[in-house]
Amino acid sequence: MTTVPHLRTEIPGPRSRELHAQREAAVASGFGITLPVFIERAGTSTLEDVDGNTLIDLASGIAVTSVGAANPVVRAEVAAQLDRFTHTCFMVTEYEGFVRVAEWLNEHTPGDFDKRTALFSTGAEAVENAVKIARAHTGRPAVLVIDEAYHGRSLLTMAMTAKEHPYKTGFGPFPEAVVRAPNANPLRGQGADAALAEIERLIAEHGPEHFAALVVEPIQGEGGFVVPAPGFLPGLRRITDAYGIVLVVDEIQSGLGRTGMLFASAHEGVAGDITLTAKALGGGLPLSAVTGRADIMDAAHPGGLGGTYAGNPLACAAALAVFEVLDDPGLLPGVTGIERSIRRHLEPLVDELAVVAEVRGRGAMMAVEFADPGTLAPRPDLAQRVAAACHAAGVIALTCGTHGNVIRLLPPLVIEEAVLEAGLDILTASIRTVVAEEAAA
Repeated sequence: MTTVPHLRTEIPGPRSRELHAQREAAVASGFGITLPVFIERAGTSTLEDVDGNTLIDLASGIAVTSVGAANPVVRAEVAAQLDRFTHTCFMVTEYEGFVRVAEWLNEHTPGDFDKRTALFSTGAEAVENAVKIARAHTGRPAVLVIDEAYHGRSLLTMAMTAKEHPYKTGFGPFPEAVVRAPNANPLRGQGADAALAEIERLIAEHGPEHFAALVVEPIQGEGGFVVPAPGFLPGLRRITDAYGIVLVVDEIQSGLGRTGMLFASAHEGVAGDITLTAKALGGGLPLSAVTGRADIMDAAHPGGLGGTYAGNPLACAAALAVFEVLDDPGLLPGVTGIERSIRRHLEPLVDELAVVAEVRGRGAMMAVEFADPGTLAPRPDLAQRVAAACHAAGVIALTCGTHGNVIRLLPPLVIEEAVLEAGLDILTASIRTVVAEEAAA
């Protein structure tokens, strides 16, 4: 393997800058960009741009290309389906791939009960359809969501999302009947018992008969890769059971092997009434799923669910290939190894550098938060400068968090050890350099 990253030009290079100028003249400016680099081809855990630079991918397309952006199994299955047909619309005429994907999800999502699955195209669609199904099942209107949550960019999912900018600014008014509850964030001193008590109070204040669903990410994504305090998810399970509320577990970013288990909720031994998947599910093609208890899922009347592109046959073929990769017995232990490597590089910085507040996460869903010592005031400026330094050195790293003060790491689950080590060396050096510059300023 060629040593990576391998840079022939500055980042972005001249051809990427040229194409980016064309993009600005053609594409709506509402599409943001992390790194204005145009990609020509991909490897297992690297991306080669149009200027011949080979970059280390620690983003996986925001957890989409979890089995790699050019996985040979995915490419072969999609190519074979492409030779047969590209689309018929499952609501018009059926095809086997849709059924096979549903069967796998019914078998593998948490919960020892009879399940049904509905396929869609995007994560936001999955969230919205889960709410529709929960409302049909319960006859209730409202949705309880967790502070710092992110659930999508459609009107309902924007209402459910906590972060105002850039996701919600100027796009209201939003749907009502969304109630926000506290998260159990250990770094911020929010324990499970206090958060659960406040959720109980909110339910009592509005009336249990008001709530159709409680939607929760088992590890928050855009909110900052926050792993909830122990006992929080089981507590939500107890509360929803007590009041007949549908527990919807949003595994769109955290699911399908990302945390070292097939589903992040399994770390807490919790099964949602409905589990949502997307991102990694389609191996780079648009696909999402709502999987849940058969009696709940079948509450929606025939014709009440669907979508022209829902469960597209090419995306289903890609998902079946992703399942084949996930079924490799060595994959999930390898993800645990990714976590060990990340912690080995980053955890010493917590004691070394006062502004490194915490290293957290599970498996290949890890983060480092920057905040002022003592006050824990967020430092998004440091996170942005660290990300920029990584980009300039050929490592794709993303920021996240309600305040943008977190660097999140989402390497492909199949990343080679040498590539991961090289990327982490650059990240660690970038953090030290940025903090040293801050101290000298």
